[in-house]
Amino acid sequence: MNPREFLFESVARQLDRSDASQQPVGRNYRCVCGRPIYFRNSQCLACGTPLGYEPHHSWLLPLAPGRDEGTWQAVGEIGDGAPRYRRCANFESAAGCNWLVDAPSGDAAAPWQPLCVACRLNRTIPDQTVEQNQNWWRRVEVAKRRLVSSLLLLGLPVKSLAEDPQRGLCFDLLSPAACAARVMTGHENGVITLNVEEADDVRREQVRNDLHEPYRTLLGHFRHEVGHYYWDRLVDNSPWLGEFRRLFGDEQLDYAAALQRNYEQGPPPDWTLHHVSAYASSHPWEDWAETWAHYLHMMDTLDTALGFGIDVEAAEQNYEVFTLAALYRPDDAGAVDFLGFVNAWVRMSGMMNELARSMGHNDLYPFVLPVEVVSKLHFIHMLVMEARAQGEPLEPHDASLQASLAPRALAAGDESMGVANAGDLAEASVAGEEDPGAGADMEGA
Repeated sequence: MNPREFLFESVARQLDRSDASQQPVGRNYRCVCGRPIYFRNSQCLACGTPLGYEPHHSWLLPLAPGRDEGTWQAVGEIGDGAPRYRRCANFESAAGCNWLVDAPSGDAAAPWQPLCVACRLNRTIPDQTVEQNQNWWRRVEVAKRRLVSSLLLLGLPVKSLAEDPQRGLCFDLLSPAACAARVMTGHENGVITLNVEEADDVRREQVRNDLHEPYRTLLGHFRHEVGHYYWDRLVDNSPWLGEFRRLFGDEQLDYAAALQRNYEQGPPPDWTLHHVSAYASSHPWEDWAETWAHYLHMMDTLDTALGFGIDVEAAEQNYEVFTLAALYRPDDAGAVDFLGFVNAWVRMSGMMNELARSMGHNDLYPFVLPVEVVSKLHFIHMLVMEARAQGEPLEPHDASLQASLAPRALAAGDESMGVANAGDLAEASVAGEEDPGAGADMEGA
């Protein structure tokens, strides 16, 4: 199976179309007018057709007004039996969310405006009376929607903490100006905290340079931190824990001491032989989160490239390919497919870097994958495939949860967050927390 078939059929898509032979298009979408439209668009700039992203099937749909006020249907699918949608409540907000929510039958008179599966993950957002916070929140949400769309495509469980108090996920998007203590990006028990100042491109680049990081983006932060969340979901107290420790190390090692040692002494000299980044060498949890982030980098980027028809196999580059011996489980039924995926990524990332250099930019993927990391990536892939097979269906929005799903906007001087205190969250020493000012090498790689 070639990389395109692997991504489209084995990993990234859940086809539910009348024409089962029709391959998905990655993130390469077309409007009814034939012009290209893009993941972030809410309107076709060529013909003005409204657009909305349908997360169940990863479609960017051209829309027409539905029969009931406030509802929409896909162009060409108008009728009583066609799916009906509402726009996310954050469509008109600074977040500018273009995602859709299923409109249950008989809800025409319902007063609520639903939140989409990505926006309902927010527990706290920055004070929207501050204009700068609006700009930062918009950028943060663009990255978060990209993250959530990838998680859904992979078939991973994505439910808010309000919907699943035991195993759910939520985001506290905090502005330091509103918190008594320093806000540090991190994860604890399903709560991902993000300092929204990371949306300031100038500040983020300054931090990247100060910490000698080759890569630092909002999307990278999200992918790294959600890796900690899925460690709790997929590895902890599971049959995979022993194998995790064999590959990544014993996570029971003192986490705070490990980070302190990393900040004071730096990574071990041979980290490039065993880890995807210097920061990954600080502790097994960070090794997992960094490797997880790279798995998502690779999946989403290759999916996009193949969707636009880029022929990775035709790339004439003399890279030494990985063999089955590099994988975690070479005799696994999907091992050959995964090996093709990794080798396609090596070719693809080489092309990406040369294109970036042609424009005078730094490498888009400034990393080298050692053999041990390929084994770890395969391990992660097998866990993802298992989670996908077990499957938790993406359920329609429950109107009865609307109040609990609405995020709290944290204003300056207001530390109350309903569930947790902003100051406590910011100061907590937790698994998966990185302090951008303390020398974390690759937070969010």
